[in-house]
Amino acid sequence: MPKSVPAIILAAGASSRLGQPKALVKWGKESLVGKANRILNETNCSPVIIVTRNELQVDVMLEAPQSNVIVNPNPDNGRTGTLQLGIKSLISELGRTPRKILIVPVDRCGWNSETIGKLVDCEQNTCPVPSGHPLLLCDVDLVLGLPEDSSLRDNLEIMKINAPGIHLNIDTEDDLEALK
Repeated sequence: MPKSVPAIILAAGASSRLGQPKALVKWGKESLVGKANRILNETNCSPVIIVTRNELQVDVMLEAPQSNVIVNPNPDNGRTGTLQLGIKSLISELGRTPRKILIVPVDRCGWNSETIGKLVDCEQNTCPVPSGHPLLLCDVDLVLGLPEDSSLRDNLEIMKINAPGIHLNIDTEDDLEALK
């Protein structure tokens, strides 16, 4: 079993191109948020925080009852702002700033438990190839200081490692075909 690392599932996007909440899209019998949450819990990630938008809060809580669900009141201000809320929630829950956090965008779903196992052993910002996500974040304080609309890719050095998974990015109806 991998080492315990906290995780944040980012599920606050508007899903405007897809036309339905990405977090609630079904992959087999599970929603994307439920699948991510299950795998993170099975791989000993603790705690798991899910950051979502107000109108999805109840549905996300029902899909992931064992995790903490928080609401970003301004999700359209940027993914980094959503991540910062999740980090602050983790700090509050743990009573300290974690050394590393797994960052899991709900729409980047091609990873598995083996991917998590490879990432948690790393000691710097790391993402898997070929799936590209999740991201192991080690520069937590740096991210907390960024503007909420800034790009992590533009502000972090991210090491890439070979790990199981496939590149999936669920943004459009055509992308849903990859889940079948």
